[in-house]
Amino acid sequence: MIEKSQPLSMSESMEYIGEEESDIKGFMKKFVLLSINDSKELRKKIEELDLLKIRESHISKIIDLLPNSKEELNKIFTDISLEEDEVTKILDTIKQFN
Repeated sequence: MIEKSQPLSMSESMEYIGEEESDIKGFMKKFVLLSINDSKELRKKIEELDLLKIRESHISKIIDLLPNSKEELNKIFTDISLEEDEVTKILDTIKQFN
């Protein structure tokens, strides 16, 4: 039974994958850019920016892709338009983890 639905990044979801599914974990490790702890910390820092336009699904994609430029970041936010200061805040936060 599903009790709660929350978007997670690939690295955050790896802690829910059991040992019997090691093939899946091995495949996902090829694409994961941050450790589980770093992913959770980055999520927390982005949430602390308190930007109203950002949803949890956006944060998960930011963690998965770690965009380095405004153009890369805007590809995640296809449904909304970010202000220049919002983009700067997000990119500065991401740079702490690169």
